[in-house]
Amino acid sequence: MTRLLAVGDIILDEPDPDSFFEPCRPILLGGETVIGHVEVPHSTTTVQTSTDVPAPPADPAALGALARAGFSAVTLAGNHIADAGPDGVLDTVRHARAHGLATAGAGASITEARTPAVVRAGTRTVAVLSYNCVGPRESWATSAKPGCAYVHVLTHYELDHASPGGPPNIYTFAEPDSLDAMRRDVEAAREQADIVVVGLHKGIGHTPAVIAMYERPVAQAAIDAGAHAVFGHHAHIMRGIEIYRGRPIYHGLGNFVTVTRVLTPNADDNSPERRAWALRRVKLYGFAPDPDMPYYPFHPESRNAAIACVEVGDDGRVHAGLLPCRIDDRGRPVPVARTSGGEEVLAYIRDISRRAGLHTRFDWSGEDTVTITQGDQR
Repeated sequence: MTRLLAVGDIILDEPDPDSFFEPCRPILLGGETVIGHVEVPHSTTTVQTSTDVPAPPADPAALGALARAGFSAVTLAGNHIADAGPDGVLDTVRHARAHGLATAGAGASITEARTPAVVRAGTRTVAVLSYNCVGPRESWATSAKPGCAYVHVLTHYELDHASPGGPPNIYTFAEPDSLDAMRRDVEAAREQADIVVVGLHKGIGHTPAVIAMYERPVAQAAIDAGAHAVFGHHAHIMRGIEIYRGRPIYHGLGNFVTVTRVLTPNADDNSPERRAWALRRVKLYGFAPDPDMPYYPFHPESRNAAIACVEVGDDGRVHAGLLPCRIDDRGRPVPVARTSGGEEVLAYIRDISRRAGLHTRFDWSGEDTVTITQGDQR
């Protein structure tokens, strides 16, 4: 049996990054392969090229905290990876690897970005692939441009009533060629590794429960192609979990360590884009950062968190689970047992899964771990 652990978004943009992993360190060090998503570039460049909400690069040395906490691989395909330009992409890959972390999803070209990270887990190998489903286009790698691997998702708006300018129905779906490219990558990875997992940067940010139309088909396509598990991130808030063909899709693992003051502008902030985003966030999502936690500028419900736990048997059968966590007042993910806050976190995960139309069963296995199985679809 091979035990994999995975977490959601990671932003290490506060001093003493090691301290944020302390509560979870014993658990993470127990995983044979531990995977997390690095959300922002890690570079010393001062270049900023973002067409999205700007995310200045973080200290490259902070990546060492991930290795010391037990991480073995990081996914990099996301909407912010190219915010510091080509050098920011290449620096992030280089510094992560220098700290002993295998990288997936970004590189000097699209070929490199689509090449899986392959790590050992005992006597077996694990291939990790990573794709950005949310854009912007400027983040995508090409044959001659550094960037990330991607699945191109299209959005179509359609009115279903006679009211021009009124609220439309929204349809989202993957562009077929890029979806086929992801399928081919998974199939190829199955030829070179015992276990394949896929990270998808996807979803509607800061919005509880909702899973967009494209998300399930893209994730299921990865499973159909041979992936043993799919781990979602990007929304900075947890999403539901489903079991598809006996294999888990964690539609969004939410935040893990995400500490930064970039999205909490103060009077001295000289970025009009960040100030505009702070105002727009309230209008779009109905929340502002907790003034007592300026280093954690995310939705209040995002403090419900989890570590995905996936065990793959020698026969290929997959057993899915999770370890509930709660983001504390210092921005640290803290494991919570069944009788010390875990039941409340699990109730939240059950609820968002149900609201998303997912038929999933969650059962405690001891005090700390939850087993995930296919639920009754009646």
